[in-house]
Amino acid sequence: MDGFAGSLDDSISAASASDVQDRLSSLELRVQQQEDELTVMKAALADVLRRLALSEDSAAKKQQSTKGQTPLREAFSMSCIANGNSSSRKSHRDSSTVSVARKETLSSAAKSRGHSAKRGGGMERSQSSTWESGEESRNKLVKAASTSKLLAKVVKNAEKHRDPVISQAKMSTREKNSQEGDYIKMFMRGRPITMFIPSDVENYEDVRTELPSERLKLEWVYGYRGRDCRANVYLLPTGEIVYFVASVVVLFNYDERTQRHYLGHTDCVKCLAVHPDKIRIATGQIAGVDKDGRPLQPHVRVWDSVSLNTLQVIGLGTFERGVGSLAFSKADSGIHLSVIDDSNEHMLTVWDWQKKSKIAEIKTTNEVVLAVEFHPTDANTIVTCGKSHIFFWTWSGNSLARKQGIFGKYEKPKFVQCLAFLNNGDILTGDSGGVLLIWTRSTVEPAPGKGPKGAFQITRQIKAHDGSVFTLCQMRNGTLLTGGGKDHKIILWDHDLNPERDIEVPDQYGTIRAVAEGKGEQFLVGTSRNFILRGTFNDGFQVEVQGHTDELWGLATHPFKDLFLTCAQDRQVCLWNAVDHSLEWTRLLDEHGHCADFHPSGAVVAIGTHSGKWYALDAETRDLVAIHTDGNEQLSVMRYTIDGTLLAVGSHDNFIYLYTVSDKGRKYSRYGKCTGHSSYITHLDWSPDNKFIMSNSGDYEILYWDIPNGCKLIRNRSECKDIDWATYTCVLGFHVFGVWPEGSDGTDINALVRSHNRKVIALADDFCKVHLFQYPCSRPKAPSHKYSAHSSHVTNVSFLHKDGHLISTGGKDTSIMQWRLVEKTPTLVPSDSSLGLTDSLLHNSSPRSLAPVPAIPQLPCKPVAVPDSLPLGDRQPDTNTPPPTPIEALESTPNGQQEGSPETPPPSDEATPTSDSTLSPKDSLEPSDDTATPSDEGTPFSPPS
Repeated sequence: MDGFAGSLDDSISAASASDVQDRLSSLELRVQQQEDELTVMKAALADVLRRLALSEDSAAKKQQSTKGQTPLREAFSMSCIANGNSSSRKSHRDSSTVSVARKETLSSAAKSRGHSAKRGGGMERSQSSTWESGEESRNKLVKAASTSKLLAKVVKNAEKHRDPVISQAKMSTREKNSQEGDYIKMFMRGRPITMFIPSDVENYEDVRTELPSERLKLEWVYGYRGRDCRANVYLLPTGEIVYFVASVVVLFNYDERTQRHYLGHTDCVKCLAVHPDKIRIATGQIAGVDKDGRPLQPHVRVWDSVSLNTLQVIGLGTFERGVGSLAFSKADSGIHLSVIDDSNEHMLTVWDWQKKSKIAEIKTTNEVVLAVEFHPTDANTIVTCGKSHIFFWTWSGNSLARKQGIFGKYEKPKFVQCLAFLNNGDILTGDSGGVLLIWTRSTVEPAPGKGPKGAFQITRQIKAHDGSVFTLCQMRNGTLLTGGGKDHKIILWDHDLNPERDIEVPDQYGTIRAVAEGKGEQFLVGTSRNFILRGTFNDGFQVEVQGHTDELWGLATHPFKDLFLTCAQDRQVCLWNAVDHSLEWTRLLDEHGHCADFHPSGAVVAIGTHSGKWYALDAETRDLVAIHTDGNEQLSVMRYTIDGTLLAVGSHDNFIYLYTVSDKGRKYSRYGKCTGHSSYITHLDWSPDNKFIMSNSGDYEILYWDIPNGCKLIRNRSECKDIDWATYTCVLGFHVFGVWPEGSDGTDINALVRSHNRKVIALADDFCKVHLFQYPCSRPKAPSHKYSAHSSHVTNVSFLHKDGHLISTGGKDTSIMQWRLVEKTPTLVPSDSSLGLTDSLLHNSSPRSLAPVPAIPQLPCKPVAVPDSLPLGDRQPDTNTPPPTPIEALESTPNGQQEGSPETPPPSDEATPTSDSTLSPKDSLEPSDDTATPSDEGTPFSPPS
């Protein structure tokens, strides 16, 4: 009976359990249906609100028009619309955006957003703040579970709020209670940014922003890429060392202390090969993306080291990820070029580079390939080596046949690092075990199963280094140099490969990455810590090139000398001489440096770090003067007042710390703290009287602070609209908001600086560009000159004290660029600007009061002398500037480059480009808006007197 009762209970419980499951399922279904209904209701409500705002705007406009007044509300869409008019889209989107702007103050938006992330979720937050500014019912709707679905629909209906929008308007009644005056409101990812129009601007409609008459020329490049590259330093017959950093190939004459620059590349240069004639050079770059997210394809550029003309662009659409290594042929006078790309299969391609034709292509291996070389006497043999392999390729027509090197009784190394050829045709390899192996082609018939006839076999093994053999250099007299990794040694070997002499590279320079023959008995060494050394076995080493080894952010220029200081995540602080282009001193900190500023006396420099600690160093002796700590987060800005009596320290903990300064920057005492930002401090500036600070933060706030009255936040921001700031580095403000690009997410501009003479603004962006704008820059989408040299985000810019030079720093590319300012008057002669004809038409579209200029007749280009082996028909002009269009009004520069006047009338439709990469139309890429100054490439610079 008990058993029967137990089974009955089980059946009942099972039935009830299934009942519960059914009920849960039906409840879930109902909840889903209700959520769908709520979504529809929210979408309808959003549409109603939009229509209401639209009707309010139209009514206001009608009322103003009846009174004969021009409407003050004017919206400029910052979304990118190519080759068309945006008015049809503006009327729908901007009216709703502006109406939201008038109902929501900056402070309420700050409360609703709190701390903003750097790149994510800004659009959703801006939408939610729009809903939250209404009634409780709207709040409830926003907080519903399916808000994301609604937001997607609202965004679709409102045509994406995320594009920055500029509007000019009078204050609404509610806003007038706390603030007065006309203002400009810019929207960044839906976030309103209010900027009050200064009193001296009588009519904003009359404000115009032109291209500045000043231009930039690249004068000097500090740094070298040795940390992750190899065999990238060579001496040319001109006496110049050729090497690369960022997207610049540098030709440096260390005797004359001059540089020339090849600027044709669009992203990081990774490898370099010199033609047998020692004049032509091939350089390979990685893939990249432009500012619009379009891919920049990896390719090889062959160019003339005398004229700096681009002779050929090879491999567009062929290589993947990047170009890993390349080499010219030797037996046939350099007609062919072999390339290994960075794809998974490490494709080997052979090119007739003058005809730009790919002759052969084959997969090599999925393992890393470190080097490729043509045999110097056998034109049909190519050798590649890398991780656990060496391959000997027989090239015949369009086919490549592989023979793998057999190590046999010798230990197989983890990496075959480098290779060279002996005078008798034997192949020499250096490997990760520190061993040199000599490979000789077999001439006898091998035993059955022992390998094919003519295969290379090991005939000799030599223990050369402790650790790896990283590089080999064959000298003109037949001797050999080897560079070791772990032991830091360079060893000279005689003709019989017996060691003759050796020298050790000091530890502070890092491990050896490249060795090349120099003048006389000299040799050149590239190291992993980005040094290029010149040395002999008798006299040791002399530093010729040096730079930072990690991401670079901190930059400060001396108040009255041609000096500037940089600090980076490698913990190095470096003081550079901008006239001699030399390093004055360097010091290693305990922390990663991130920001810096000189005291106006020039005697002390303050350096902020990633940990909240900051140092004051003596600018002459580099001795530590003071050390303080503010919070435990990264310090982003250090700024002295113009008289040096106060120091402001901006931190990622949202505070600005203030210190009184005495004894020419040697004594500091805490004065106060500015509290009120809802995100990390990015930039700040002082007023000339030390009474006010203007600051920007990570969530696009512009706040003003009253320092004498307890560092209080100034609520009525219109009171500060007429302050004449001693410096201008804030990226948000009425005088500079025109620098922001269309579609910006608020993080695209890393730094900005106004020149001391207040004529121009220099800007560092996230797209590897340095810009030059006119100051003030108070119209949206203002025109600028754009310059390329960096291959990473540009982190900082600063003018030297006389405004004659601009310094820019790169992030991941660790480079420092020194640009010379050249003032040009408007003229029809070829321009030095990076902006070509098509750039000014496509990218400088803001209102400009310039009269049309008639086109200049095209002039014939003067041919540049090239070796006989290169047909003239195969030459291309240097693609550092946009390629010619069918109706170009251009002249040829001495470097064979084309430049146009920004004022030239628009070309015909068929000449209008749609892309902005720097490669020619033949290469399936269109003209560029990001080229650097061309005339620097052919002529060295001397420091200004």
